[in-house]
Amino acid sequence: MSVVEGLPFAEDKKKYILDRLDPILEEMVSDVLTEMPKSPIDFMIAWLRKRSGTASEVKMSMAAKNAQLKQELGQATSALHEAGVAMSSADADRDEDEEEDDEEDDCDEIPESFRKPEQQMGRARASVSAEAYGQWNQKKAFTPPNYPKSAEQLDRLSATLMKSFLFSELEKADMDLILLAMKEQNFNAGTKVINEGDDGDYLFVIEKGTLDCVKNIGGEDKVVKVVSAGDVFGELALLYNCPRAANVLAKESCVCWQLDRETFNHIVKDAAVKRRNKYDAFLKSITLISSLDAYDRSQIADALKAETLSAGQKVITQGEPGDKFYIIEEGTLYATKDGSRVMDYKAGDYFGELALLKNQPRAASVIVESASAKVLSMTRLSFNKMLGPLADLLQKNVGSYK
Repeated sequence: MSVVEGLPFAEDKKKYILDRLDPILEEMVSDVLTEMPKSPIDFMIAWLRKRSGTASEVKMSMAAKNAQLKQELGQATSALHEAGVAMSSADADRDEDEEEDDEEDDCDEIPESFRKPEQQMGRARASVSAEAYGQWNQKKAFTPPNYPKSAEQLDRLSATLMKSFLFSELEKADMDLILLAMKEQNFNAGTKVINEGDDGDYLFVIEKGTLDCVKNIGGEDKVVKVVSAGDVFGELALLYNCPRAANVLAKESCVCWQLDRETFNHIVKDAAVKRRNKYDAFLKSITLISSLDAYDRSQIADALKAETLSAGQKVITQGEPGDKFYIIEEGTLYATKDGSRVMDYKAGDYFGELALLKNQPRAASVIVESASAKVLSMTRLSFNKMLGPLADLLQKNVGSYK
């Protein structure tokens, strides 16, 4: 069924929408959602000005060109209204200091070069336009694929997914759908699982084995990241509708679980993007972590797990082994050492790093003081993996009672 069939327009106008207007709108909506500008109208005007800059139009007078741009913008705005597309400004200004660092590129980064080249502007972005639903683009019922699995396979897959931030906090009903929709894939050592630059139709969750993410930097192939059991790779292309960021090759025999783009978009994507953006904005407010670039912050955000605590609850206990690092999101806490109060904590403060850095028992107990508190925790494994670059800074900032 045509997406314009239900519109109250004559057939010639419907044909005009499909042939002339729809391709322009798809391109513009895609670029607006990619940039998320503070002023969508200004961005669209600039976009249309650039889009309409053909040789014949260059000869037009400024007045005529402005009139044409206003007309096109009016058509676009009207069509967007019909489509029910709600444009909103970004939650926070983009960090203007973020620059692409080739040495740190890996299969989860979003380099500037991922933006579509001009020669591809005419290509329809079906995956973007399909996410804006209205009268002219009806959302179709979605039925995820179902790959039958044994109880043993379901147990293995469930245990693997619970290690990933993308899936660990899904509702049970959604998790059940994901478990059935994932397809087991086995790769031999040396197999290229993902090709840099390709369109991405799947992501993979690793159950067993390790893989290298490889990019060509300065004419030389370099391993920019190693992923192993519990890690997800290939999600960037699905999250941001961009080409594959790196080659991914199996270092050994691997067992991975494959999830298709459509299932991911319908069940996982929105929650994952909101969670990552929420924690990234929070991490920017923490002095120590705000010095990191966007990629490193996103890796920390992905590794954090929220815990809600009540008044008087003891988060860590003096003398016990330390297996977590904590950042306070809400509430107040305090530390006691040998029965004496020695430290107060508020939102944005962190604690628990000493036991992980020094591999020694907790030096103090930390207790919730406010009526309730919310902390973001990171396991020792994630701490060592994600905060390696921060080890020296943490050593200098570490307190005596943490």
